[in-house]
Amino acid sequence: MAVVYRIANLTKIYKGSTYKANDRLTFDICEGEIFGLLGPNGAGKSTLLNQIVGLVRPTHGTIQLFGMDVVEHPEIIAHYIALQPQFSVALQDLYPEEAITYTARCRGVPAAAARRQTKELMEELRLDNLPKRQIRTLSGGERKLLTLAVAFIGNRPVQVFDEPTNDLDPDMRRLIWDKLLRLNRQGMTIILVTHNVLEAERVIQRVGIIDHGRLVALGSPGEMKRQVDQRIRLELLFKIDADGYQGVLKMLGEAHVLSNRHWVLLCQRERVQETITQILSCIGLDLLDDFRILTPSLEDVYMQLVRGASTLE
Repeated sequence: MAVVYRIANLTKIYKGSTYKANDRLTFDICEGEIFGLLGPNGAGKSTLLNQIVGLVRPTHGTIQLFGMDVVEHPEIIAHYIALQPQFSVALQDLYPEEAITYTARCRGVPAAAARRQTKELMEELRLDNLPKRQIRTLSGGERKLLTLAVAFIGNRPVQVFDEPTNDLDPDMRRLIWDKLLRLNRQGMTIILVTHNVLEAERVIQRVGIIDHGRLVALGSPGEMKRQVDQRIRLELLFKIDADGYQGVLKMLGEAHVLSNRHWVLLCQRERVQETITQILSCIGLDLLDDFRILTPSLEDVYMQLVRGASTLE
C-alpha cells in the first residue's frame, strides 16, 4: 500500500517549556486506511494532528505527505487534507450553508457543484432544518455537525478528524461512523482522534496509542487485543442482591463484584460453554436483568497500556 504520511522522529517542545509534547514519534499511515489515535488527555494527540496538517511546526523530525516534506512544502497540505478540529473559531459570523459552500469553492469545486454538494450534505447531516442563524448561535451538537460538513465537502483524499462524535446524540454518532466507513470504502484515508474507544473499534483498521508524547503501541485492533488477557468476560446483572450466590459464582470462575447486583466472571475460552450451562442451571435467567458475553476489546488494550489497569477496576 502507498504511504500517505511518513512520520520520523517527530518531536515537539513548545516555547518556554522543556516538556516533549511529542517525543520521537515514528510511524506510517497508509493510503486507504482508517487510522485511529488513542490516548489520555494531554498525551500529545492534538499536537500530532496540528503538526501533520501544518498548523504547528515540529521542533525535530520530519513529516512527509505523499513523499513531500510538509515543513518545506506546506502548500501541498491544502490540496490533499481536510481537517475537522475539535474546536473551531473560524467562520463564526457566517450561516451554515455559506460556510460549507465557501469551503467547497476554496477547494476548487465549481459554483453550481458547490451549491449542490452543500445541499446534499446538509440534508444527510440533518442540518437543512436549522433556522437561518449565524454559526456562533448554534448548539454544541449543531456546530459539531457543521465542522464535520466543512471537512467532508470537496472530497479531499485524506480526512482528519479530532473527536468527530463529541456532543452528538447516539443516532447522529452512528450516522457519522457509518459515513466514515462509506468514505473509506470509496478510497479515502481517514485519520481520527477519539476517546470513544468502543465506538471507534468498529471502524478503525489500525491504531496508535500515545501516552506522554510517546507511541506505546501500534497495530491492528486484532494485534492489539492479543497483548491482553484472552479470557472471556461474563457479566451478570441480578434483579436482586446476589449475596446468596457468592459461593456459586466463585466456584464458576474468577469472580469480581462490581456491586451487590453486578458481577463479572472471567473464564478460559474452552470453559465458556460449560460455565454458561452452570449459570443457567444454578442461577437461571429469571434472576438476571442482563447477561453478557464479552471478548477482549480495544478498550481493554487501552486501559492496560495507558492506565496499567484492568477494566474491572
